[in-house]
This record gives sequence, structure tokens and C-alpha cells, in this order.
Amino acid sequence: MKLKKLLLRYYPPGIILQYKDKDDSTKLKPIDLLDITPDVDLEVLLTQLINQEPLISESKRPAVRQLLERLVAKLLEPQYSQFDLFKVLRAHILPLTNCAFNKSGDKFITGSYDRTCKVISLLWDAAMQLQISMCSSYLWTAAMFL
Repeated sequence: MKLKKLLLRYYPPGIILQYKDKDDSTKLKPIDLLDITPDVDLEVLLTQLINQEPLISESKRPAVRQLLERLVAKLLEPQYSQFDLFKVLRAHILPLTNCAFNKSGDKFITGSYDRTCKVISLLWDAAMQLQISMCSSYLWTAAMFL
């Protein structure tokens, strides 16, 4: 096995190793760094990664350090995104298991433990009010609606 590339993943935080296998096929191996914090000791973390992962050799230490520094810098950036609750839809009796939107974003389908699915159409009227229409079905007939 030979390491080809080191890739950085911001969420969830981690590093992805791209390597060539014995049969010359390219594979990816993710390394999750879920417990990384801005005040982590990078040298200790770097040494742990090199000791635990055979694909990362000592010669790759500067490249991995650079990735870890970029990841910590990203953690230090302020988060400006603000999300607000717009509407609560009570479509199912039991919790949801799936939700998928169509390509145009005006319909979505939900599946639930109650063995039903709901196709929900989102339409805006002239006064910019959201109009919601629902259609119910059993799970095995849901694909026909989208």
C-alpha cells in the first residue's frame, strides 16, 4: 500500500488518506478526528496518528501537520450562520425515518415508522405565504408521487 494524497475534511473533522492497494486500485481511508479542539497539542496528535496509521510515515509529518493546523484554524473561525424555525409540520404519528427533496426543491417526501409516507408540496402564493399540501400513501407506492 502506498499513500498518494492527504485530504482534509472539515465536517466531521478528519483526514482522508488516498492510497494505492496491492492490486493498484485507488482506495480511501478516513481518519476521524471528532474530539479535536482548538487547544489541542498538535505534536502529540501528530505522533499518535503516525504511530497508529501505517500509511502515514515520518516523512509525511510536515504535510499532516499543515492539514491539522488548517483544521484547527477552521475551528477557531466564528460561525455566522443563523437558522430559524419557520414551520412545524405534524405529518406522521411516529418519528421520521427518511426525508428527501426533489431537484427543484418544491416537493419533499417523508417516511415514518408508522409505515406511511407523505409527499409534501411547497407553494408560495402572491402574498408570499407558504401553502402546504400533503398526500399520504403507504411506503411501497410513494415513489410514484415524485
